[in-house]
Amino acid sequence: MERSVIIDGSIVYTDSSEILSNPGFEALLKEFIDFLKEKNNPVLRTLDAFKVGNDYNVRHIVEYLHLLTLRNVEEITTIINYVNPEELAKFVESLYSFWRSKHRFIMTKEKYTVDNARRTSIVFTATMISEEFKTLVRNLYRTIMKNISSDNSTIVRQLPSGAQVTFLIDDIEHPTQRLVNFSGIPTIWGAIFDPPVIFYTRSNKRKGVLPVVEKENILSKLVLPNKEKDWYLVPILAGDLLMYIYVHKEYLSHAAGLGNLFQFADIRDIRRTKVSGVLLFGLPTANIPDYKSEWKNGVIFKDDEMYIGVIPAFDENDYFGYMKKSVLTLHNLIRIDQGKLPIHGSMARIGLKNGKSAVAMFVGDSGAGKSETLDALNRLEEVAYVDILIDDMGSLDVVNGRVAAYGTETGAFVRLDDLPPGYAYYTMDRSIFMNPDQINARVIVPFNNYKEIVAPTPIDFFFYANNYTEVSDDKERIVFFDDVNEALEAFSAGKRMSKGTTSEEGMTQSYFANPFGAVQRKEEHHKIAESFMKKMFETGVRVGEIRTMLGVEGYEKEGTYLAAKTLYKIMEQM
Repeated sequence: MERSVIIDGSIVYTDSSEILSNPGFEALLKEFIDFLKEKNNPVLRTLDAFKVGNDYNVRHIVEYLHLLTLRNVEEITTIINYVNPEELAKFVESLYSFWRSKHRFIMTKEKYTVDNARRTSIVFTATMISEEFKTLVRNLYRTIMKNISSDNSTIVRQLPSGAQVTFLIDDIEHPTQRLVNFSGIPTIWGAIFDPPVIFYTRSNKRKGVLPVVEKENILSKLVLPNKEKDWYLVPILAGDLLMYIYVHKEYLSHAAGLGNLFQFADIRDIRRTKVSGVLLFGLPTANIPDYKSEWKNGVIFKDDEMYIGVIPAFDENDYFGYMKKSVLTLHNLIRIDQGKLPIHGSMARIGLKNGKSAVAMFVGDSGAGKSETLDALNRLEEVAYVDILIDDMGSLDVVNGRVAAYGTETGAFVRLDDLPPGYAYYTMDRSIFMNPDQINARVIVPFNNYKEIVAPTPIDFFFYANNYTEVSDDKERIVFFDDVNEALEAFSAGKRMSKGTTSEEGMTQSYFANPFGAVQRKEEHHKIAESFMKKMFETGVRVGEIRTMLGVEGYEKEGTYLAAKTLYKIMEQM
């Protein structure tokens, strides 16, 4: 059963009959009937009047629904066998809910332009088409229900009924000859969200580490089945690296997530920037050369100087964490090859009301308390601002003799459980929610502009985020290391108490808290890390450990606040 519904944005619907007569509606109705049959749902009794043998005449059901947009159900009984109005109301309500449970996307083909006025016009028109479609679907449902039921309720709920996302697509020529196998795939160059955007995916946790495999000419062997119809290309910038993300239509919810997390590359980026990495998301294993079971949750191939990630089409991989972390692993492998140090962490410029400011970077794996500590800092009365520059992944470089960092993402993929009460509702108008009713529910929210996150920023503090050590004394909440070896040992150990964000449980260890490239290239990474750590000690960067207690029972909220308060006091004494 297909989950994604693709709506042709070139069609402007002006009447509900156009929706009913569209082949897509008939296909949706047939799929819904098959769903009811599989569940042996009693709602199927409604369709007895349309039964032909063991099946149902879908065309006649569509015609009947069309009549219900014009006449009351009691009048139609003179034309067709009797249909119970109460059961019919349940059927239509269930069909409407079935439609709304789908991932709904409008694909609007528009030629990409660098002209701002023209782009604004394109977006305005696409938005109007989406709004009109949503209104028509909603009115179609209400008209049919009015002609079935005598409910005179004065309460009307404007339920989300149209497309959740409108994608702007074009056939863009890409200069990379090595990607000739992927030619003809529509390129997504823009997106329009209709909040609240909520997606329910089949998985809600990430497993394992992506293996890196050297494989010559892999690009010529990878084939995307039915590529022009079922696949879309999303070109993004991870930091300043151009990445091509090829997404199967069943996983378009994750392509939407990319829009809130990364900068979409424009035509100028594509023409002047070399493609650094490629990701294929949702590829059947039959199309993966020499597929091995250990690649079930993904694999990264290295073909000459290019890295190619592949996420197989399994339900357990239907989680945005696989999309995000695959891109970041590609990014980190490239940074290591460049001699730069990829960092799994967050960073912010913190300004106090007394005028003092500092840039602090927090290193740690998922659930260590990095983002939560920054949020706690932002809520302190003594703090004027917390300007987040890196939320999850960045890189260290040496600029003008100082250790500086720059980020990769313009947004954040955050656990709802770890956010302060009400924060998710505050950002509802610009966020994408993933499985909000489940453990490890997530929200993808934009937080900064691209130019600021890619600008190298010298750092003042470099902390390992320890979420497992319980402390009661403020002096123990932040401790600084005396030498390089002591610091390297703590950062390399990568200890943390699991918060249920992955398949791990209890106390875990991950080299440099970075299973996204660092562990796969451990030897090269360690040499780079040692040189950067020495540079920090030489140039006065304060290197230490911050105890967030996010993994200590009873301190999940208070721990990060206490750690933030301690950091404020240290900054105040600078």
